[in-house]
Amino acid sequence: MKLRTMPGEKLSFNYQVGLLTVLGLGSNLGNSPKTITNAIIELEKILKDLRSASFYESEPLYVTDQAVFINTAVSGFFSAGPGELLEQIHDIEARFGRNRSREIRWGERSLDIDILLFGNAVYSADNLTIPHPRLRERRFALEPLLELLPDASCPETGIPFREICYMLADQGVKKIDLFPFTSSA
Repeated sequence: MKLRTMPGEKLSFNYQVGLLTVLGLGSNLGNSPKTITNAIIELEKILKDLRSASFYESEPLYVTDQAVFINTAVSGFFSAGPGELLEQIHDIEARFGRNRSREIRWGERSLDIDILLFGNAVYSADNLTIPHPRLRERRFALEPLLELLPDASCPETGIPFREICYMLADQGVKKIDLFPFTSSA
């Protein structure tokens, strides 16, 4: 496991408050808006001062023969390490029907939660890389992230995410208005 920051930068971690963490959420099976809304309610239990971006409708990026995704991002403070956060995220995904052993990579998901940023840390372990390794190629993750943190930069390169997003193709990502939200299945 490696945990590092940008040169000259210290990783300030206060176990009382935690690190500002950004998670990306996506779904394209079942009632995706309801699933994501309920997942955000669950995430409020583990992220302090949680904020949520708008919802976005996104064309599938890698496996294109599937339904569109609903995506968003949340930010909040997490007061433990990235491995513990990953475990809690996997528990939430499983409660919403995700079965990792039966899915196709980049295929349909009842719920997918990715750790996009963990403070300004660059982290690498067998089962987790932060920032998310494909964040810089995904408008569906960058646009909601930028809604929450408009001045954020990539911890690996220092390049502002806004510049990275601007350089990407359209990718069929559009902000949607789901409210008033209906909880019917």
